[in-house]
Amino acid sequence: MAYEVINKFIDSEDNNTLYNVGDKYPKGDFKPTKKRIDELSKVHPKYKVAFVKEKEQPKDKKKSTKE
Repeated sequence: MAYEVINKFIDSEDNNTLYNVGDKYPKGDFKPTKKRIDELSKVHPKYKVAFVKEKEQPKDKKKSTKE
């Protein structure tokens, strides 16, 4: 599943990697746990923002064939 950064943050669980708004999460070979994804996608109690959201998958459009 792909995630998009919606608020800039430094991920302490990913070697203090900086993530900017619009970046794909995670970068490189880092594999976050489900718990970490949950933490980042919910509003953080201290910072009052979420940091990532699930990236919307493009919908498959059926190609119409003209005969």
